[in-house]
Amino acid sequence: MMLQGMTSDDLALYDALNTFAQKELAPSAAALDETAQSASCHIPKLGQMGLMGLNLPEAYGGTGASPAGIVLANVAVGRACAATCSMLGAHFLGTDAVLLNGSEAQKKNYLPGACNTDLAAFGLTEPNGGSNPADLRTRATREGDGYRIVGQKQFISNAAEAAWIVIYAKTDMQARGVKGISAFIVPRNTPGLFVSPPERTMGIRAGYAHALTLDCYVPAAQLLGEEGTGFITAMRALDNSRLDVAANCLGIAEAAFDCAVEYVKTRIVGGEPLAHKQGIQFAIADMKTRLEAAWALTLQAAAKRVEVEKSGGKYSVEVSMAKLYASEMAAFVTDTALQLHGGYGFIRDLPLERYARDARIMRIYEGSSEIQRVIIARSVLG
Repeated sequence: MMLQGMTSDDLALYDALNTFAQKELAPSAAALDETAQSASCHIPKLGQMGLMGLNLPEAYGGTGASPAGIVLANVAVGRACAATCSMLGAHFLGTDAVLLNGSEAQKKNYLPGACNTDLAAFGLTEPNGGSNPADLRTRATREGDGYRIVGQKQFISNAAEAAWIVIYAKTDMQARGVKGISAFIVPRNTPGLFVSPPERTMGIRAGYAHALTLDCYVPAAQLLGEEGTGFITAMRALDNSRLDVAANCLGIAEAAFDCAVEYVKTRIVGGEPLAHKQGIQFAIADMKTRLEAAWALTLQAAAKRVEVEKSGGKYSVEVSMAKLYASEMAAFVTDTALQLHGGYGFIRDLPLERYARDARIMRIYEGSSEIQRVIIARSVLG
C-alpha cells in the first residue's frame, strides 16, 4: 500500500482499525455471507471504535478524521469484510448529507446519535431512475405545516435498520431535470414508510439493500436545507461516497492479492513453487501495479477533498477517476487471484470467490463505470 502523504495520525488510525477489523470483523465475514445475516450486528463495536462518526466533526461527537484517514479506515474494514464497509459507506452518505446542508438544529439532533449506534441511510435511487436523477418521480407536496411524500425507492442500503433516511423528492413539479429536487430527513418509524425485505444479492450479502414505498407526512422541520437544493446536496455527498467505494475496492483487492502471493509461494508444482514460474510472476506484477495505481488515484482524490473542504469547489473528476479505476482494478485483481488458485479458488472454503462476488457491485453503485467515464470525459471535452 502507498503511504505517501499520510500523517502520523492517519497511520495510527489505520493500525488501530486494521487490528480491530482483523480481530472483530474478518472472522465472521464468511459466515455473514453464507447466511446473509446483516452486518449491522457489528454496529455497537463500530460505534465504540469511532467508525460510525469517522466522517463527522468532533463538535457533533464524531472522530473528525482526515479524508486520507477515512480512506485508510475504509481499506482496513473492506479488507476484513466488504459488506460491513458497504454498510458504513451508506451510513456516511446519509450523515454527510445532513452535515453538508442541514440546519444547526438538525445536525445537533441527528448526528451525535449517528456517531454511536443510529444507522443512517440515503434514499435517492428509484426503480426508473438510477443513474439519471432527472427521472426522479417521488413527489413532496406541501400539506399543512409539512410535506406529503409519495413515491418509491430502490436499492436503499441500511433502510430497514436505519434510525432515519435522507429521502430525495421533487417539490417543484414544474422545474425541469434535476431542478426542484429537495431532501428530507425521514425517521424510519414514520407512518406510511414501508421497507421491503432485503434484496437477494450476488455479493455484499450482509450489506442489506431494500425497496421503499412512501406515502407519508413529515413536518417542514424535516426539510434538509431549502427547497430545490437536494440535488446539489446529493452530488456532494456522492463525491465523498465514491471515495469510500474506491477505498473499499482497495481493501478487497489487498485481501485477494495477499492470498495470491501466499499461495504461489507455497503451492508446489513440478517440484518448485508456482512463484518461480515467469507467467505467475507476470500476473503478480500486473496485480501489484494496478493496485498501486489505484492507491495513487484514491489518495489524489483524498488530497483534493481536503482542498475543496478548505476553499470550496468540487473534486468530482478526481474522485470519479479513483472510483472508476479502483473498481475495475478490484475486478481484475480478485479474478486473477482466483485464477492463480486454480480449482481451489472456485470452492467456497476459500475467500476468493467471495472477494470476486463482493467486488462486482463496485462497478455499479454510487455511479456505474459508464457514469464515471461521462463525468471524466465532460471535464476534458467541455
